Amino acid sequence: MTRWPAEWERHERTWMAWPSTGYSLGDTEVDVAEARGAWASVANAIVKFEPVTIVVDPSAVAVAREWLDERVDIVEAKLDDAWMRDIGPTFVKGPGDALLGVDWIFNGWGAQSWATWGHDANIARTVLASADVPVISSSLTNEGGGIHTNGDGTVLVTETVQLDPGRNPGWSRDEVERELFDTLGATRFVWLPRGLTRDYDEFGTRGHVDIVAAFCNPTTVLYHDQRNPEHPDFAVSAHVRTLLEAEGFDLIAVPAPETLRDDEGFVDYSYINHYVCNNAVILCGFDDAGDEVAKGILEKAYPGRTVELVDARALFARGGGIHCITQQQPA
Repeated sequence: MTRWPAEWERHERTWMAWPSTGYSLGDTEVDVAEARGAWASVANAIVKFEPVTIVVDPSAVAVAREWLDERVDIVEAKLDDAWMRDIGPTFVKGPGDALLGVDWIFNGWGAQSWATWGHDANIARTVLASADVPVISSSLTNEGGGIHTNGDGTVLVTETVQLDPGRNPGWSRDEVERELFDTLGATRFVWLPRGLTRDYDEFGTRGHVDIVAAFCNPTTVLYHDQRNPEHPDFAVSAHVRTLLEAEGFDLIAVPAPETLRDDEGFVDYSYINHYVCNNAVILCGFDDAGDEVAKGILEKAYPGRTVELVDARALFARGGGIHCITQQQPA
């Protein structure tokens, strides 16, 4: 039987992918520089605490090297986009603590009209081959941002992701749970009904959990707490809190940033989309009064770790955050 380690357990390294084409890179020079700066700032923050390997399209190796800390390793492979949490493998431990990697089916977040995924669908196997880690092939269309674990068999999932007709038409809850048991060793499933409102816009994932709720220890969940009733996520936060309380978890509310809107409408800015690496937490910043509040909460939630804020507004403008572009390889 396999076990999916929690994110706070020791890492061998972090995997990322470099924006080199497509929607995330953008069309204008300003967009391109913004994207490269956003991905590089995350990689360069993490590499101070643990090794980082970034998959780079062969056409972009020279420019990536200009932006990245010299300690960041590069693996070359063709890419469509750069969301490693979703296109990469989920690492698990097998018998004898042997490291294995789950290769989910990836189809552009439910075959979204703007997405291409011919190359990205192969990235999990590219990563596992480079890491010399055996593959567990899954029949589930899934992304790493759509699942979260406490390291002890409990997994958070979302009805609008794993049961999405664009991902897994005809699958039942029982069938999803059986596949997550077979691949991750999951034995308890907490189904959230939906994700944050903005995540259902054109460039959203239709409900990834890693922007809504995250374990910080085996029994405690950090949850996104939108406290402004003008925001549509006010009701979402209340529902999630009620559901998690009923499941018996200890809860820590992480207030949403004070910023409610950007040029496109209500934002999904969330401090839940942080990344836990060796001895540190890389936390999304939004140039908002809430940044320091969230930093203080996470310093208590992850005692002994440095909490480092990195501006994530350019990532959220592209449909994700810091957690979405990183993937941990357990030690």
